[in-house]
Amino acid sequence: MKIPTTLKHKPVIVSENYEQVDGRYAGNTDAQGLSLGLAQWNDRGKVDISAKVWRHTGEKWSRQSEELPMHRVLDLAILICRSSLYFQDAYRMPDMYDPENPQIDRIGLQGDAMNVSVCTDNPMIGNDIKLFAQALGEDGEMIGERLSVLARVLKEMGY
Repeated sequence: MKIPTTLKHKPVIVSENYEQVDGRYAGNTDAQGLSLGLAQWNDRGKVDISAKVWRHTGEKWSRQSEELPMHRVLDLAILICRSSLYFQDAYRMPDMYDPENPQIDRIGLQGDAMNVSVCTDNPMIGNDIKLFAQALGEDGEMIGERLSVLARVLKEMGY
């Protein structure tokens, strides 16, 4: 399915077969494409680029399509990677985290740091963290494949 080019987000680089590789939803997803392009919120004289997940209901392009600034996509990738690393050893703690010190890391970005912590405000955190760890483990092969590709591409870029 062709990603629309007449809407406010202006695609420049596209993946129009995303429905075939959308993780466990592959072949049965409304996420039909990904694009990198000019952001829909651009003002005159200002150009931001963004990433967009294009969703299609089967009838029309969905308003639930998501558009994120590129740095936020990378911040999410950092959060995923740091969380995955944390859960490799979290099983060693009785509650899968330390309730006295729920902070996992502080990752330096732009002169400050992004805090990464277990969400102790979640009243169901004891159960939810176990479910999260279980799902992360079950998706390990799928996530690992993507992280390997990401590592390879980053290495090719010189990182």
